[in-house]
Amino acid sequence: MKHWRFVLLLSILFGLTGCGINNIPTYDEQVKAAWGQVENQYQRRADLVPNLVSTVRGYMEHEREVLVEVTEARAKVGSIQADESLINDPQKLQQFEAAQQQLGSALQRLMVVVERYPDLKANQNFLTLQSQLEGTENRIAVARRDYITAVQQYNTEIRTFPGRIWHSMLYSEMEIRPSFEATTEGAEQAPQVNFN
Repeated sequence: MKHWRFVLLLSILFGLTGCGINNIPTYDEQVKAAWGQVENQYQRRADLVPNLVSTVRGYMEHEREVLVEVTEARAKVGSIQADESLINDPQKLQQFEAAQQQLGSALQRLMVVVERYPDLKANQNFLTLQSQLEGTENRIAVARRDYITAVQQYNTEIRTFPGRIWHSMLYSEMEIRPSFEATTEGAEQAPQVNFN
């Protein structure tokens, strides 16, 4: 008789593993991993900025304002603690994104000013940094897209059946995650930047 109870219990547990009981924590971990990639790409960009500024500085003595703006924007980004609490707090996430947008805008203005310096545009160090920065901006876009997709999957699981049941029974402390939103007015339109 005890053998049948054990088999029944084992069958129930096995059945539960296929019904989505583990989806919420799995999706939560995917959100965290995707956010880690976003942070990784933002860090890559922040690491490139000092090299770019020092390469450009010698050529652009008259453009100090733009260089200061880029440096200050990078410092502001660096001052925000980017940890897991950021993805749980929509206000902190919005502040972080606003700082990143400010750095991106400053870098765009720098690239526009660079157009006035043909010698700089031909400098191999500058060309390499410019290429790396462009690639990093593309990686940021991909990482953000992946994060948005992971958040969508997680939030959908919490709000639909059977995930809603598992959430209320086992994972009620796990809240809906905020996603990225455009923090700059007119962000839906692509900026005009010429790297040549």
